[in-house]
Amino acid sequence: MHNYTVNASVQILPIIQDKHPYKWVDEAIAIIQQSGVKHEVGPFATVLEGTYDDVMKVIHAVNEYLYSKGCSEWISNVQVQIRSGGDITGAEKTEKFK
Repeated sequence: MHNYTVNASVQILPIIQDKHPYKWVDEAIAIIQQSGVKHEVGPFATVLEGTYDDVMKVIHAVNEYLYSKGCSEWISNVQVQIRSGGDITGAEKTEKFK
């Protein structure tokens, strides 16, 4: 894949009964925060911006973390927008509304 900036969102939906789902989500967000990838936490999903490889590494790290910590089941909703000829950012899509 190219090295242009891609725009992605990831939403983690734990399907568990061992602890409150927000605790798992908070831990997933901590993994994202530690990644160094540009991100913005929202009420329903976290938006990521970086190269395709960097963004996918973060999504992989979140899923691996949940698995390694014993989260019994979760859904990862992921959306990735890729532009073949250049960067795609959240700002370019939303700045007209601010």
